Amino acid sequence: MAAAANFAVVIPMYNEQTGAEDCIRRVCQALSKISDRSKLLVVDDGSADATGAILDRLAPSFTNLQVIHHPRNCGYGAALRTGAAAASAASFDYVLFMDSDLTNDPADLPKFVAKMQSGFDVIKATRYSGGGGASGVPFYRVAISALGNRLARLLFRLPLHDCTNGFRAIRTSLLARMRLTEDRFPLIMEELYWSKFMAQSFAEVPVTLTHRKQGLRPTSFVYRPRAFYDYLKYPILAFLRIKPRA
Repeated sequence: MAAAANFAVVIPMYNEQTGAEDCIRRVCQALSKISDRSKLLVVDDGSADATGAILDRLAPSFTNLQVIHHPRNCGYGAALRTGAAAASAASFDYVLFMDSDLTNDPADLPKFVAKMQSGFDVIKATRYSGGGGASGVPFYRVAISALGNRLARLLFRLPLHDCTNGFRAIRTSLLARMRLTEDRFPLIMEELYWSKFMAQSFAEVPVTLTHRKQGLRPTSFVYRPRAFYDYLKYPILAFLRIKPRA
């Protein structure tokens, strides 16, 4: 008999007033169909629009929703660390990270739950194996991502095909031992770098990544030379067997 999964979904939001309510309703609906103990932790990362007010209005309607506010915008990585700390304080066994724009489909949550029940330490969504893919995403983004992930996989030498995917779950006790410092998107790679030396098991779940819907704020991630360096420095350190400082 599979062990029960015990997890918190952490979603950062910044100026997402257009899609915030749809995100909350769809994720909470998906969680209501999962019998295991779960919670949705949304971190309003200092939004300058009505995102925070929308979240506060919705909170009383969803018993498994907790809203956390940053007084100012601190960045994607900082918001995830805040959510992870709240999940740890509430004694959840796993933290599951996903994006607020619903490019990560809440219908995929049961796939993660099955891997949690099997006891894996790190569970990553993958677009590049097992039937995963991308739909509506510009070709240049798909090409750059595929190339970058192939390189990262060679350097990390982990049984993962999609290292940069932000849709992932990790054991809370493992995450609490990591001294993560990135405030922006490279936190995903920094987390995997620590996992390389600390985690005992890895699993993948195939997903289809979709493009942000029209009307939503454009993604804040852009492909610049600095971004490539910030992402690839962690797989390079892992390849050189330079362990993170505990």
